Amino acid sequence: MRLRYLLRFGRMPNLRQPKDLNEKILYMKLFTDTSQWTQMADKYKVRKYVESCGLSDILIPLYGAWEHVEDIPFDKLPQTFMLKANNGDGKGTNIKVDKSKMGDADWQLLRNRLHRWLTQKHIGALSGEPQYRNIKPMIIAEKVLPCNEGETSLIDYKLWCFNGNPHSFLICSERKDDGFHTSIDCYDLDWKRHSENIRATSHVSVAAKALSRPECLDKIIDTARILSKPFPEVRVDLYAVNNKVYFGELTFTSLGGMMNYYTPEYLEEMGEMVNLNTKN
Repeated sequence: MRLRYLLRFGRMPNLRQPKDLNEKILYMKLFTDTSQWTQMADKYKVRKYVESCGLSDILIPLYGAWEHVEDIPFDKLPQTFMLKANNGDGKGTNIKVDKSKMGDADWQLLRNRLHRWLTQKHIGALSGEPQYRNIKPMIIAEKVLPCNEGETSLIDYKLWCFNGNPHSFLICSERKDDGFHTSIDCYDLDWKRHSENIRATSHVSVAAKALSRPECLDKIIDTARILSKPFPEVRVDLYAVNNKVYFGELTFTSLGGMMNYYTPEYLEEMGEMVNLNTKN
């Protein structure tokens, strides 16, 4: 972790007295009890946590979950659906399937891809993310959420929460098919834009224009507050489609704790919000 951090930032992380958000994420994943993270990072099991919070209405409709590719009843699934690896990080482990565009060769390529997802070893090891280690691999199928009018992709409303208190948004829009390249922006809870807190990297660009305030902004914030309550730090990732909030995932180790798309000043500001001296 120290070497990877040094290569990215040109200095060693302070793990004895972590200050900024990256350092505190590194500290938590290396030196604290992260056993709860395994269920929360599992895209299938986390649904039970969301339900236990009284928020089952925000879950994307689920068609099924399977441990073996051979068990997936493709013929019984709807015309379009999303396939995801339950232990994936979203970069290459999500795929939208439209059966009307699939030939025999495409189905075989898809099955081979899903098999790789299920047999991939040491998920999260390179970036030191322990929550992925004990997730039993599965493939899940969900309903495809439509884009709102005027959008080229779903907008991710990623709400940073510290000790159960929402702090600010990381907004991802215009996401590419690879799931990695996207436009990003920063907003406070009043939907005031703060692009000065972010910077472009090799895989993200700063959004060219401001986004309209979502009509369900209060619902998004309230939802994040409920889901984040037990944790010193978590990013609650949500969608808003036709003014309805949908659950994306809970992210504890954003970019493995090596985020270079925030300014050092803003990383330190957010790091000050994380209280590690709690029973959590």
